[in-house]
Amino acid sequence: MQTKRAIIFSAAAAAAAAAATSWYSVRKLSHSSQPLSRPAEEVVQTDPRKVALIVNPSKSGGDDAEQAVTRVCAEAGMDAPLVFHTTPDNAGQDAARKALEAGCDTVVAAGGDGTIRAAAEVLEGTDATLGIIPLGTGNLLARNVEVPLDDMHTAALVAVRGTVRPIDVGHMKLNLLDGTTADHAFLVIAGVGTDADLFDDTDEEMKSKVGWLAYSQAGLRQLPGRRKRVHFKLSDDSNWQTRKVRSVLFANVGKLQGLDFVPDARIDDGVLDAVVLSPRSAAGWTWILLKTAFRAKNKIPVMSFYQTSGVFLRCAEPMNTQIDGDPTGQVNELEVSVNAGSLRLRTP
Repeated sequence: MQTKRAIIFSAAAAAAAAAATSWYSVRKLSHSSQPLSRPAEEVVQTDPRKVALIVNPSKSGGDDAEQAVTRVCAEAGMDAPLVFHTTPDNAGQDAARKALEAGCDTVVAAGGDGTIRAAAEVLEGTDATLGIIPLGTGNLLARNVEVPLDDMHTAALVAVRGTVRPIDVGHMKLNLLDGTTADHAFLVIAGVGTDADLFDDTDEEMKSKVGWLAYSQAGLRQLPGRRKRVHFKLSDDSNWQTRKVRSVLFANVGKLQGLDFVPDARIDDGVLDAVVLSPRSAAGWTWILLKTAFRAKNKIPVMSFYQTSGVFLRCAEPMNTQIDGDPTGQVNELEVSVNAGSLRLRTP
């Protein structure tokens, strides 16, 4: 009986650890991770002149978002927003380009993190500002900048007329196995290894029905995997390091579904926080979970943190990659960098 209880406890702890370290946990923090750290004098307050709204029609709440943004524009004495919809073939990049061509200075993205990232890829480096209305499953960026998830009117008000803050945008350049290269922007977190395996393995139909809980099932399947050898070098360090890892994560923000996973990460500090996870077993994952859940300051050997402006990484064997929860293919080599303050985001 004791053996059976021990097995059950270990399995439960392992499943919880996998879910937590893959960003999804129901535990809520009592304190904010304070992801916005730019001094007050560098924060800009500007009124929009022409607004565009990009809606992901696959997400529930799209019509409500359109009504809320239209109402906010009317209250401000502005014209109704130009409305564009994403398609299965284009996550929002084309819509953002059309918005800029139409002279819009504020582009509101209503959807999940993928829709928001697609708009950000186009707006990065321009004078236009990005507003966000969270309609997705994770809503990781919205949670980090404290855009309300359950108050559509307030979210629309922030998206159209909120304070404009310059934020960082991460970039991950991939050398894919077919010989091609790809450059993806990310606002939340990118990764290589088990975290990417999890997103690649998650059932989309189940995700649409039960939300983030679908990741827990995939996390349990991925937990018994083995560590893989990688070689990496920080951009400000000439020395290569060799480690056996389960995941290497590149964080632009620190709070992931209620857990302060990377406490020192700030969305506007000009650096990325690289996190190397190297547990051998369920005990190692549990150790990571406990450190994260209780915000322990002590260092542990299975979880290492590095602050840097960029990372070069080579894999001894092919590994999966992801950006903001979307799979981006297998690689043998990648490079991660950050463009400091390159996107203007409206926040509360």
